[in-house]
Amino acid sequence: MLFSRDDKELKDTYRTPIFGTEEEDVEMPRYSIGKKPIQPRVAYRLVKDELMDEGNARLNLATFCQTYMEDEATKLMAETLEKNAIDKSEYPQTTELENRCVNIIADLWHAPKDMKFIGTSTVGSSEACMLAGMAMKFRWRNRAKKLGMDVTNKKPNLVISSGFQVCWEKFCVYWDIEMRLVPLDEEHMSLNIDKVMDYVDDYTIGIVGILGITYTGKYDDIKKLNDVVEEYNKTAKLSVPIHVDGASGGLFAPFIEPDLEWDFRLKNVVSISTSGHKYGLVYPGIGWVMWKDEQFLPKELIFEVSYLGGKMPTMAINFSRSASQVIGQYYNFLRYGFEGYRQIHQRTKDVAMYLAKEIKDMGLFEIYNDGSNLPIVCYKLKEDANVEWTLDDLADRLLMKGWQVPAYPLPENLQNVRIQRIVCRADLGHAMAEQLVNDIKSGIKALNNAHVLEKNEQNKGAHGFTH
Repeated sequence: MLFSRDDKELKDTYRTPIFGTEEEDVEMPRYSIGKKPIQPRVAYRLVKDELMDEGNARLNLATFCQTYMEDEATKLMAETLEKNAIDKSEYPQTTELENRCVNIIADLWHAPKDMKFIGTSTVGSSEACMLAGMAMKFRWRNRAKKLGMDVTNKKPNLVISSGFQVCWEKFCVYWDIEMRLVPLDEEHMSLNIDKVMDYVDDYTIGIVGILGITYTGKYDDIKKLNDVVEEYNKTAKLSVPIHVDGASGGLFAPFIEPDLEWDFRLKNVVSISTSGHKYGLVYPGIGWVMWKDEQFLPKELIFEVSYLGGKMPTMAINFSRSASQVIGQYYNFLRYGFEGYRQIHQRTKDVAMYLAKEIKDMGLFEIYNDGSNLPIVCYKLKEDANVEWTLDDLADRLLMKGWQVPAYPLPENLQNVRIQRIVCRADLGHAMAEQLVNDIKSGIKALNNAHVLEKNEQNKGAHGFTH
């Protein structure tokens, strides 16, 4: 091979090591796009390196969202990212898989055989809650108008416990609804059924029961709620429906507590929402919403859209989105079956109960939830714990090991109580749970031996853990 003066510089090629490329010497574009393209392998490495220090999702015990799927599921979802879930005419078989998922979930939730249930996938349970809330508002308004009620000068209201997820606050703000909160207290860590009807009147569009409060994991007593609503509806000017926010419990309870009555078996439960990306075991974001019968979903909320040569009914806030999560949900239903889901969820619950026992046995903590409903563990420091550190300090120690275990206050009326929460997901096995227990114990030991500087103490040099 012949060389010349122009061959003195080694040009960047696919043979150039990534960390020897010119791009490694250039600042990453942040607020304006770069001028020239770069090699795909280099772009991949640069972006991947940007994400290296933000934590391991598997160790994030703050989130309910799924952080593991089987390789075959991931491959299938990656191969279908380009499919548009909203385009029913172009992808009829994908549409069929969504329809199968809706029917499977309706069966799990005991949709009555003599009614015509209707449901759809959503981006997540937040969109599902929005759609359910809109249905409640429009249905209330249609019925109120027929009775000659003033539907313009007085706000309708929604009743829910103060343990609500933020999507309900968004719904009430976006759609101009008064949000009536039934406060939690030490004796009622879920919806206070004895007080709930005090918040209901003719302008109540519905009551939301939560199957798994985000703060504590406890279930509202939906069956008891149904009983008091049934009694109220006997003499009510306008009957009040129940929507069950089953974001976390909707695809957990049917497998672990199949005899628990919380779903469409109850007369006044007319709609249910859930996250497929929580205990449905799919990566974010996929949700589902279901109405017991067509009568509970006002027709004006359903749109007939002409799209790419076909007509389709749709009810959604979002429009174009990938169908890959829907396909991932169907894969899970096919792959695991009822028994597979039951085994996974039971093992997850067992891990939660193990963690609760181990943490209780440490003698410093009061357990708020031991995983007996949703598999999450909540605890606070005992009043007589006699330690100089806080749960936030313990969270910091665990973060040094990679664990994300948040400490936060309980909602209104209990905001002086600070708790720590561990969310157990399918990918938190017993071995990992044992390691977490060991890390909690070593964190406590380090904090007990730490030299905590007081405000008025001169810093004479660090000794142990200083903060």
